[in-house]
Amino acid sequence: MSLLPTLFLSHGSPTVALEPTPAHRFLRTLGARIGRPRAILCISAHWETATPAVTAAERPETIHDFRGFPEALYALRYPAPGDPELAATIVARLAEAGFEARTDPGRGLDHGAWIPLMLMYPDADIPVLQLSVQPASGTGHHLALGAALAPLREEGILVVGSGALTHNLADALGRLRAGATATGEAPPDWALAFDRWVTDRVERGDLAALAAYRERAPFATTAHPTEEHLLPLHVAAAAGGGRGRKIHESFEFGSIGMAVFAFPDLA
Repeated sequence: MSLLPTLFLSHGSPTVALEPTPAHRFLRTLGARIGRPRAILCISAHWETATPAVTAAERPETIHDFRGFPEALYALRYPAPGDPELAATIVARLAEAGFEARTDPGRGLDHGAWIPLMLMYPDADIPVLQLSVQPASGTGHHLALGAALAPLREEGILVVGSGALTHNLADALGRLRAGATATGEAPPDWALAFDRWVTDRVERGDLAALAAYRERAPFATTAHPTEEHLLPLHVAAAAGGGRGRKIHESFEFGSIGMAVFAFPDLA
């Protein structure tokens, strides 16, 4: 089996599952470009724990962890199987790397996982596991977490970080209340500046700069008032060897960055 890339996906609003935005259309083609992995490990911004945890349900439920959206979203299900044996193997490897990790047999798939995967692999027949993020532990912790996961690429397991390249909900909601739509709104200068800075560092493979993005990147705290939506990028970057390529760029609701990175570039 050829060495798989790792991915960082911006999952955006849950409505990306239904609306034919540029990100929706791109994700619909991405699974075919990558091929069928043995399993998928998704690091989602929407599962925060004190120490790393891996889902270990045989049939993880579809978690609708959002409110106030169209009813059609709540009818969606992504019945992908889990893989408890693989979950235990991943936890054991993380423990060998010095992490205090555990399995969670009760946790399902949140929208950071099932919405992009529903677009990429709509048959829901590939085992999916989730790995939590630890925002209190910082970027270095997540780079080390990614490095510990790197061997999974050789075993047919697709490592996917799911967050957002820019994630300022106060700004996005303000634009939405002012009449913004998912597409057609010009992104603000701060979102473009942050996007360009991160893209440059990813394409240089500059993990040290990415680790220090909060001090070095322009408008870092505007783009990410809290860090949980960027930390999956650090995991994916380190798991994929550091140097990557942006393979999709768009914005939704003005300031929500929907970039996708592959580590390394897709063939």
